[in-house]
Amino acid sequence: MTAIGLDSLQTRSTLTAGGKTVDYFSIKKVSEKLGDVSRLPFSMKVLLENLLRFEDGGFTVSVQDVQALIDWQKDAKSTREIQYRPARVLLQDFTGVPCVVDLAAMRDAMTALKADPSKINPLVPVHLVIDHSVMVDEFGHPKAAEQNVEIEYQRNAERYDFLKWGSKSLNNFKAVPPGTGICHQVNLEHIAQAVWT
Repeated sequence: MTAIGLDSLQTRSTLTAGGKTVDYFSIKKVSEKLGDVSRLPFSMKVLLENLLRFEDGGFTVSVQDVQALIDWQKDAKSTREIQYRPARVLLQDFTGVPCVVDLAAMRDAMTALKADPSKINPLVPVHLVIDHSVMVDEFGHPKAAEQNVEIEYQRNAERYDFLKWGSKSLNNFKAVPPGTGICHQVNLEHIAQAVWT
């Protein structure tokens, strides 16, 4: 990910691998300055690194936010809200379609304001996997799966056309068609990245 933070705690470090050098924010370095984080759950370490990467002097992320996350270890609770910026978003079609509808509505509003609608896009990569909508109409023969997907396209043509529009019109948005697999399977086998730069 792009390192945009102020790095007030001086945790930015570099790693060279495969002939490339990348910046990262060291959990070890923050531990030396603000307290031991070795017992934080892995998911909380991900949040901690995210806060370090985007620390901006308190506009959205402050050193106090970092400290609050570390202090969470004391009694496993906190009343402080923190900022989180994911590297990407994975959507399933029933929950994802309303997101695309919102983006389309914002583009319509930009057009009504005589502004450039193409400025409305997801800020991070978004994958919408159309998975749980395939129904079983055909079964018990070799062409059943193929025919079920075909029926599905007919049944949901308007929704799929809309999502196809989103894939072609919105930057940072891709829709994975039905019949490809379930959301988490498609994510693990085709979409997910272990390292983001």
